[in-house]
Amino acid sequence: MPPFTSRRSLFAALGAGAAGLLPRGARAATAMDSGAEICVLTPQSIEGPFYRDPKLVRADIGEGRPGVPLRMRLRVVEADSCQPVPGARVDIWHCDAQGLYSGYPGQGDSRSLDTSGQTFLRGSQNTDAAGWVGFDTIYPGWYAGRATHIHVKVFLDTRTMLTGQIYFPDALNEFLYTQVPAYQGRRAERFIVNANDGIAREEDPHRRAFCAVKEEAERYVATLTLGVDRSRDGRSGERRESRGGRPERPEPGPDGGPPPEMRRPARLTMKDRLAALVPGLRRSP
Repeated sequence: MPPFTSRRSLFAALGAGAAGLLPRGARAATAMDSGAEICVLTPQSIEGPFYRDPKLVRADIGEGRPGVPLRMRLRVVEADSCQPVPGARVDIWHCDAQGLYSGYPGQGDSRSLDTSGQTFLRGSQNTDAAGWVGFDTIYPGWYAGRATHIHVKVFLDTRTMLTGQIYFPDALNEFLYTQVPAYQGRRAERFIVNANDGIAREEDPHRRAFCAVKEEAERYVATLTLGVDRSRDGRSGERRESRGGRPERPEPGPDGGPPPEMRRPARLTMKDRLAALVPGLRRSP
């Protein structure tokens, strides 16, 4: 795995271009700003593909899959009072660096790989007295039609109180996918980012499920507070699961091909590309 020193140079270059577009006196919010409490209801979202309950109560869910080390820290709180919720069960699952989910056939860009019987990148933990759980995993990859995300379910007693998806900063996604070998060599091309992901835009317009990410010496650490509302039934997210357990990919376009948002633009300038990845940048006229 190559060193991450060039990432700092990349962000410095991107930041120099974006800084001039911020209003005078404005403070540029970054993924490192994770100190503030978030006492609002985390958006419900489609359950998405390939959920299963292998009853794997464990903190380390990587099972040796190649990729950039990631620690996922989640805190469950009451949405109205922000009080921690101890003893809540939290399940997460996500695809690997090449876009594969464990436990199902039809995986990969060609949908020809079978991971039945495997359990990588799945796990469950119960929150501690302060409402925290932690998972050691790898930075998630991507699959066609979706931005980078991790799926999460929160159970209180026997009820599902939250079904959601956790999103990541696209500038970091772009760097890792283009610079780290484990994420390269794909047959498909990545057209969908946070800015044009239909599910993220529709179900989380205020970006309340976008995690804060910081860099440590040996891994990245992603943090998110999940606000749950006991008066609401979180199973609404389950009822919107994609048909047949398939990934939540857009329907085909009118001609049977990819939908318009998944097709390569006729002309894509560098500024257009950066505008989709860096907050504050404007697209070309």
